[in-house]
Amino acid sequence: MTLPARRFVPNAEEWAACERPVSGWLWHHRLVSRAQPFEGDFRYVMPIEVRFRDTDAMGHVNNAVYLTYFETARAGYYRAVTGRTFETVAETETSMIMAHCRIEYRAPAFFGETLLVGCRPGWVSRSSFSLEYRIAAVADSPRGPGRLLADGESIQVMYDYGAARPMRLPEALVRQLEAYEGRPIPPRPAG
Repeated sequence: MTLPARRFVPNAEEWAACERPVSGWLWHHRLVSRAQPFEGDFRYVMPIEVRFRDTDAMGHVNNAVYLTYFETARAGYYRAVTGRTFETVAETETSMIMAHCRIEYRAPAFFGETLLVGCRPGWVSRSSFSLEYRIAAVADSPRGPGRLLADGESIQVMYDYGAARPMRLPEALVRQLEAYEGRPIPPRPAG
């Protein structure tokens, strides 16, 4: 069976005719398979207490809230690395914009728990860089000490709002990241 290239999601008949996902579709195994948790330590770790408003009708932290936890850690990490908060467009014409974010949910978190959100750079390129995140319960959590709750990655692109286009990542920022981490930040992997 030949499937049209313009289709991203198969209908029921096409799905039934396939023995396995077809290469090139959005639901290809690369997107459906589970990524391995990040290894190693995170120098920057921010504690976050789960608020009641973070939970949903199922009684655990809503999946969308993890992005807020990532964002909170990202802002704290930026402050720890540079000594300043994110600038607004009114303050500067250049900033970072989010290009991509991925989350792997590992276990549920619950109201009242304290979570530890780690953040560190994964790689740098000409105009972008990745940040890796790990969310774990604290060691004395009554729901399971130190359990891994989620991890993920975001890709930020340095952006010139005046020119309305991506721009080169400032070397000073890369040096600050490396100085904070105490190691060189590797280049973006090929592929």
